[in-house]
Amino acid sequence: MTPAHRPPRGLVPIALIAVWLVVGALLGPFAGRLGEVATNDQAAFLPRSAESTRVLREQSAFQQRETLPVIVLWTADDGKAVSGRQRTATAVIAGLTGEPGMAGSPSPALPSRDHAALQAVVPLRPDLGDRLAPTLERVRAAAEKVPGTQVRLAGPAATQTDLADAFSGIDGVLLAVALAAVLVILLLVYRSLLLPLVVIAGAVFALGLACAVVYALADHGLVRVDGQVQGILSILVIGAATDYALLVTARCREELTVGRDRYEAARAAVRRSAPAVLASAGTVALGLIALLLSDLTNNRALGPVGAVGIACAALSALTFLPAALALLGRRAYWPARPGSAAGTNGLWQRVAGLVDRRPRRVWALALTGLLVCSAGALTLDSRGVPLDETFVRHVPSVAAQQTLARHFPAGAGTPVVVIADAASADRVERTVRDTAGVAAVTATGAQGRPAADPQAVNGRVRFEATAKAAPDTQTARDTVARLRTALHALPGAHARVGGYTAQQYDTLRAAERDRMVIVPVVLAVILIILVLLLRSLAVPVLLVLTVALNFTATLGVAALVFRDLFGLSGTDPSVPLYGFVFLVALGVDYNIFLMSRVREEMLRHGTREGIRRGLVTTGGVITSAGVVLAATFAALGVIPLAFLVQIAFIVAFGVLLDTLVVRSLLVPALVRDAGDRVWWPTGPGPAEADDRTAAAGRSVALPDQDRA
Repeated sequence: MTPAHRPPRGLVPIALIAVWLVVGALLGPFAGRLGEVATNDQAAFLPRSAESTRVLREQSAFQQRETLPVIVLWTADDGKAVSGRQRTATAVIAGLTGEPGMAGSPSPALPSRDHAALQAVVPLRPDLGDRLAPTLERVRAAAEKVPGTQVRLAGPAATQTDLADAFSGIDGVLLAVALAAVLVILLLVYRSLLLPLVVIAGAVFALGLACAVVYALADHGLVRVDGQVQGILSILVIGAATDYALLVTARCREELTVGRDRYEAARAAVRRSAPAVLASAGTVALGLIALLLSDLTNNRALGPVGAVGIACAALSALTFLPAALALLGRRAYWPARPGSAAGTNGLWQRVAGLVDRRPRRVWALALTGLLVCSAGALTLDSRGVPLDETFVRHVPSVAAQQTLARHFPAGAGTPVVVIADAASADRVERTVRDTAGVAAVTATGAQGRPAADPQAVNGRVRFEATAKAAPDTQTARDTVARLRTALHALPGAHARVGGYTAQQYDTLRAAERDRMVIVPVVLAVILIILVLLLRSLAVPVLLVLTVALNFTATLGVAALVFRDLFGLSGTDPSVPLYGFVFLVALGVDYNIFLMSRVREEMLRHGTREGIRRGLVTTGGVITSAGVVLAATFAALGVIPLAFLVQIAFIVAFGVLLDTLVVRSLLVPALVRDAGDRVWWPTGPGPAEADDRTAAAGRSVALPDQDRA
């Protein structure tokens, strides 16, 4: 095409921005609509092959429909006995039969042994969704007709309502907190008024696109989304899009500094940053995709959902952002000048000098500190958290459960379900009754109601066992384990143990299995990507080992913080796996940014000088990216759930530890100490030496100012 017929250089950037504006206008609202296809029903996320899941399916033969029970608890206002009000309580709660949302008839009100409380179980439909809270209010209103009593609601339905309240407004509040944190940090990093707004606009467009894709997948039943996945998606996209944007804008500033015009600078920025951005995005996306190997549905959902978010973030950073930079040019950095960005690079010159002079001392001290921190990881208890620690603030369902446990066996209202062959009914009942930790056992009839003798359905019988311990404790899970051991040993009984506590037990076991399967897969995927990117074997192995060490050090610190500062006795079983996937994949991101630049400079100046230049030119950029990502994940702390607070701390602290210690000190010092051997088995051979000569003329001078 002759110059006369070439389209104006600004046409492509304008077209790209127009496309993203349309995407933002049409798909942006989906960022607030994921709640329409989300579910917080934990039964939907049970392990596929677990025994409790099979029991849940088999129970349908014993009752008309699956239920979501709420436990109604009455205590006297004056603290006296309430057993005299039992008949009234039974009558008012029975009046709910047939009401909208009910899945059957409530149980009679039963007194506690101390006669200070009454309880009744009201079965609700499990598919109420947004109608669950109004249904519970009708239950409460009916129960409050018993004079002289105080009413509390406990059980799975009440807990699910409090979970929904915790996630209410997640779209607006979480996004606002994350974007505000990013904006403040970007203003400090860029010392520019316009560029932070451009970066945030790109992140918001990416989030809108990602949410629209996830909405379509969830609406067609291809993935399940709950509030946790929804919140993590928002944080992941905002953080990743901003990280990639920092790399692209820093490259564009370098090109403007050496005299390129705005269009050439934007093209060069994309060309030189795209390999690192794509490798980083591929690492995180494939690491998340590995979650598809999980036996837990919410883990499997996070895999493709997170990968979609990362892909959209990379797409925005490599299209919308360069287009905006091409049109704005130096004006994007105003009032700062591209050649004199935020502050001087004296700090990173000093860090690089220290690493260059005393690499062995630097890596020895950094490695020792990380190993000391890692020792604490052995004390982290990931066997789940009790209900009273699930929420980080007071909620009614927790208070009700605590009151229930003071007056009734702690497992009352949340029974362990046993299903076995009818021919072995007597042996099964005796075995359940004699198992340590069981307070009582009741046979049920065809509709799941208590019966004097078990009634067979399709040759099977059903029992409900009340545990002495609260259903969400390790003691109750130990009771489930003992029941299974004893019942599985009965020849011909074909007994299965399910119920809420068994579901928790199976979830814990599935999480342990997932860690054993997924962790090696993620490490292998990351190693392969690094080998392909860096054309070496030694460096990728080194990087994978360092980010794995960073993860164990973070867990060690987290164990102390959770126990001594947050007052939490343990973590959800999925927390270590989520923390591993995010920290290892995202930690490799920063090492990719560093080592891809080191390799580029090494081709021109050799390994030793390449390390120094790579560290100086990427120091401010990567540290800023780490601070941004840590701040966005810390925003998860606004959701009052221990699980997300723990994830927020692990990722935020781990990212800062990685950017400030591992990537800034440990990795450069190890590479400097190893020298050219670190590029084994290729090494800076003759072909690469020729590349150095060819690249010398294109070399961008080491800046006199920080590139952050």
